[in-house]
Amino acid sequence: MAYKTFTKEDYTAILDLINDNDRVLYQDAIQEEYGHDELGGTESLPDVVVLAASTADVSKVMTYAYENNIPVTARGAGTGLVGACVPIEHGILIDISKMDQILELDEDNLTLTVQPGVLLMTIGDYTAEHDLFFPPDPGEKSATIAGNIATNAGGMRAVKYGVTRDFVRELEVVLPTGKVVTFGGKVVKNSSGLDLKDLIIGSEGILGIITKAVLKLLPAPKKVISLLVPFPTLRQAIDTVPEIVRSENVPIAIEFMEQDVILDAEEYLGKKFPDHSADAYLLLRFDGNTDEEVEKAYQPVADLCLKQGAVDVFISDTQEREDSIWKARSAFLEAIKGSTTDMDELDTVVPRSKVNEMVAYFPEVSKEQGIRIKSFGHAGDGNLHAYMLKDDLSEAEFQKRMTKTMELVYEKAHNLGGLVSGEHGIGYAKKRYLKETMDPVNLELMRGIKKTFDPKNILNPNKVFDV
Repeated sequence: MAYKTFTKEDYTAILDLINDNDRVLYQDAIQEEYGHDELGGTESLPDVVVLAASTADVSKVMTYAYENNIPVTARGAGTGLVGACVPIEHGILIDISKMDQILELDEDNLTLTVQPGVLLMTIGDYTAEHDLFFPPDPGEKSATIAGNIATNAGGMRAVKYGVTRDFVRELEVVLPTGKVVTFGGKVVKNSSGLDLKDLIIGSEGILGIITKAVLKLLPAPKKVISLLVPFPTLRQAIDTVPEIVRSENVPIAIEFMEQDVILDAEEYLGKKFPDHSADAYLLLRFDGNTDEEVEKAYQPVADLCLKQGAVDVFISDTQEREDSIWKARSAFLEAIKGSTTDMDELDTVVPRSKVNEMVAYFPEVSKEQGIRIKSFGHAGDGNLHAYMLKDDLSEAEFQKRMTKTMELVYEKAHNLGGLVSGEHGIGYAKKRYLKETMDPVNLELMRGIKKTFDPKNILNPNKVFDV
């Protein structure tokens, strides 16, 4: 696609639209961070950055870009891992992170209306003050809500509560033309035509820019207790997961982790994990409204784990223990990054019945390709995170081994009935693997949807699939 080359005249025109020199960054004023996301690897700087303060800002800039055929990329906190917010074609980057206000708490309809730049941690703290909660729980709490909606992130509570898509009632979206539209509503049911709201959720910013969201809330459970369950081997831990899922007392979270990742987290945080004597662990979380209700839920699962070969069951029944476990879990990604010179990630998802087979494949491919892999993930919903580490490999050798490893892992996941991404998205970095594993008919339908929303292909081009 041939785009207009961004000029000084375009910069001046955008300045006139925004009418605030401090919110339009140009040339040397553009920070390096705008050229990459959290993981790096995909790098490209925009020609100009607009720090949007309102839906009107986004609409005006988008209208100008559409009329002049200039590519636009939206960015939140930049915590993504697949280059989805990287402006590959340069052009305009709209930073929505300053649109960070909570607009309304509707306790009658149990909804929270927020701007796109509100952080997950802010939503968590605010709803807790009102004895409510927003169930989606991705590990990166400094991510913006719009970023989570754009990738349909799920996080650790998806086993019981579902993913972000299940908790979005309404979206205000700026289309590539600059037109502002609203999809969905505060209603619980909706059979009124095609669900355009759900098209935006998970679309990674290629169809529209989210400028407001109405989120579904739930009453907060009064009691939360976790079980840390050590197993002699990872295989025994993973083999126990289907038994737990089939039980009458499914936890809100079922995570798996290995000893080496726990040790990384201990070093990164400077704090001891409650136990690191076993090779593998399951981390289970239960919630309810009374101690008796929660104990009634977790006790049969604890007994089941012991029956399946668990070494012990540690009950995290104090806030101190709870914090020590979950802070370590939330730090896994940063801890792994700190243990090596560079890395890239795999975010595959497989049917829950195939988790053990997928996890068992990681050490096989690691040995075969000569590249160190560390993994952890959401065993209860089949979403597995594996990280390929550069260590002392040369850049060329790392890229070669990593590329082959990705090919093999995604092929294995596909053969098991899985998909490329469970929650991090496709972005720029994983386009190739989506193309290799997805039905061409599905891809063609996606291209058609993109063309309908964005006939000029100016919004976040070169992401998810080639047009």
